[in-house]
Amino acid sequence: MQLFERKLESEFRKALISWYLEEKRDLPWRRTSNPYHIWVSEVMLQQTRVETVIPYYERFIEKFPTLADLADAKEEDVLKLWEGLGYYSRARNLQAGVKEVVAEYGNRIPENRKDISKLKGVGPYTAGAVLSIAFGVPEHAVDGNVMRVLSRILLIEEDIAIPRTRKLFEEVVMALIDKDDPSSFNQGLMELGATICTPRPKCLLCPVRDFCTAFHEGKQEELPVKSKKVKTRTVPLLSFAIRNTEGKWLMTQRPSKGLLANMWEFPMAENNAGGPLEKIIKAEYGINVVSITPLIEFRHIFSHLTWEMKSYLAVTDDAAPEGFTFFTTEEVEALPKAVPVIKVWDEAKKPTNSKQKF
Repeated sequence: MQLFERKLESEFRKALISWYLEEKRDLPWRRTSNPYHIWVSEVMLQQTRVETVIPYYERFIEKFPTLADLADAKEEDVLKLWEGLGYYSRARNLQAGVKEVVAEYGNRIPENRKDISKLKGVGPYTAGAVLSIAFGVPEHAVDGNVMRVLSRILLIEEDIAIPRTRKLFEEVVMALIDKDDPSSFNQGLMELGATICTPRPKCLLCPVRDFCTAFHEGKQEELPVKSKKVKTRTVPLLSFAIRNTEGKWLMTQRPSKGLLANMWEFPMAENNAGGPLEKIIKAEYGINVVSITPLIEFRHIFSHLTWEMKSYLAVTDDAAPEGFTFFTTEEVEALPKAVPVIKVWDEAKKPTNSKQKF
């Protein structure tokens, strides 16, 4: 596939890479060629802002500096370090993939797309990013930023929300990629999409504006074409931060499969039944509470659903029901919890709440 004239292809690569090498942001994963560290960063960066990822990445690498360290770690410790970053299946899949590398590949991450793609949680983008950035292999690494940039450069009007369109962009990257410096080429496209060729492009700052068909035709803000997502489902939920008279908190661990797998949470129930909250708690968990007061209300948006949370602080004299455990404040702090649970916990543990007499 030839996209520009040969001379223009060469000039495009040169302009993009020169700009990237001079203007790239100083990010911690760009200071290393360690393929494991780069793998970690790419997994964390999926659907997450760079500014959010930096402290998580630094803490994670400090705690698990090698493949073996992560492979040997307890899942609970891994999830605790991931706490608040969201999309927790990424952490579990990363650890599973690392275990495969240690057990099946002699502690060496595969340097070809076929084998690296067999690892748990490694899709086409992650495979290409690790191969090109860590090993210098000319492989495509197509994400949303890359599709936005190339749709404008080449005036590609196919819907990027359709899976088959990604294949088109992968072919485009393989036709354009710099064989001598695939790392800078791929990261240059990503960086351009993240900082300049954004949804509202800063075309006057663009180092490859001269090559951009959409810019010359005045269509840059119309691209990429992306069909709207299906509306997410909204679920009304009640969350109960219940403590006993010893000051311990009632919690349960979510199932090992599905949303927020293995994370810890307070008792929760769908807010459909209505009626007194004390009766809802009794019906759901078989325990009596002697008092209950409101804590916090908020919405938490996942990719496919939204939780409308109403949380309450309660106290009980009863023993923990089956599947639940009472934990001290220090133990609750140490448990891996998802963002909505952290919000409830941050409110519940305030001195005015956690020491309140009932």
